[in-house]
Amino acid sequence: MLTFKSGLAATILLISSLAQAQDLEAQLTAFFAQRLAGFSDEVSVTLRTQPNLLPSCEQPSFSVSGSSKLWGNVNVLARCNNEKRFLQVAVQATGNYVVAAMPVARGSVLQPGSVALKRGRLDQLPPRTMLDINQAQDSVSLRDLAPGQAIQLSMLRQAWRIKAGQRVMVIANGDGFSVNGEGQALNNAAVAQNARVRMSSGQVVSGTVGSDGNILINL
Repeated sequence: MLTFKSGLAATILLISSLAQAQDLEAQLTAFFAQRLAGFSDEVSVTLRTQPNLLPSCEQPSFSVSGSSKLWGNVNVLARCNNEKRFLQVAVQATGNYVVAAMPVARGSVLQPGSVALKRGRLDQLPPRTMLDINQAQDSVSLRDLAPGQAIQLSMLRQAWRIKAGQRVMVIANGDGFSVNGEGQALNNAAVAQNARVRMSSGQVVSGTVGSDGNILINL
């Protein structure tokens, strides 16, 4: 009789732990689905933490560090009042990503027809795969790309808006005044990147490249 009761208690405990884990997985799926809105419309979370290490409350609050990826193997901080538990989860996410639509030679400027969107498992892609097709527009390929190849951000660079040796206009804006002057760019730079310019006086200044090619300095 004692053995039967012990077995029954163990079975009930196991069923309770499984139910808790399933409920927690549902909460985690909702959490990641919200975080991945706009990138993925199909999210599934598998909890990999042992049952004895799960939070004790029914509805913990979840958070991930700002630098953490949001799919694949992820560590999640679960809070229950003053209790903190770190959970290991596997996040599957399906959505669109950018691929080469045709052969692209290294050094080529990407045009609208050079890339396309493909739907698939984001958690199975290489790191820093491009998800926004607009990021590829007018970028320069740093390597040869094959049709259907997932494009990583490290494979491209922005097209240079100014090049070293080019004459550029420097615009310095301050509180109630603006000063313009011409100089020579000392480095290649894309829009929003930093550029160094040697002015006619010989002074070297640094500023941000604007979309019009002017160098902007805020004083």
